[in-house]
Amino acid sequence: MWKVFGVTSPVWGYTTSHTTHELADMPVMALNEFCEPRIEPEIMFGLGAAPTPAMDDSALLDCIEWIALGYEIVQSIFPDWKFSAVDTVAANGVHGALLVGKHHDMAPRKSEWQRELSSFEVELFCDGKPVQRGSGSLVLDSPLKALGHLVKLLADDRDNPPLRAGDVISTGTLTLAMPVKPGERWTTTVVGIPLEDISIQFS
Repeated sequence: MWKVFGVTSPVWGYTTSHTTHELADMPVMALNEFCEPRIEPEIMFGLGAAPTPAMDDSALLDCIEWIALGYEIVQSIFPDWKFSAVDTVAANGVHGALLVGKHHDMAPRKSEWQRELSSFEVELFCDGKPVQRGSGSLVLDSPLKALGHLVKLLADDRDNPPLRAGDVISTGTLTLAMPVKPGERWTTTVVGIPLEDISIQFS
């Protein structure tokens, strides 16, 4: 994604209670509210405690209450998805909606999650046809590393608050963002991590 859009470092933006939904409650999503929507499979974390910049990966894991595989629907107010990195920031990270999959407790198998997050693989399908492959290692080497990066960014940010217990963090796309249209059904399968495959139908 960085190469496609000329980005050289991670960017972030906010989700809201209006844009965040449980995937189980949203089996069909209407696309008429979005501008040129695309789909991104992502790993999401629910925080049970506030992380700090000095924490290593193991300590960060202790702050995560649950993990889920879900989708972010991204959109572009700039025609044909042609924009600069600063435009991305101005458009709140091109965020449209967050669809959070089934929550899995982190505590019982902490060391296994840490290893799997950097090595698992995903495949993205549209109407049963494979269109993209990806992996956890494409997200700053691991979605856990992406969380740590955000924690450190916010520690030096005078305008935005640090992360806290109860926050939901989506860590970045595991594949290229793919355009979506009404009538399509998208599915993501996973290998190497105990998360279930997920699907969404668009209308």
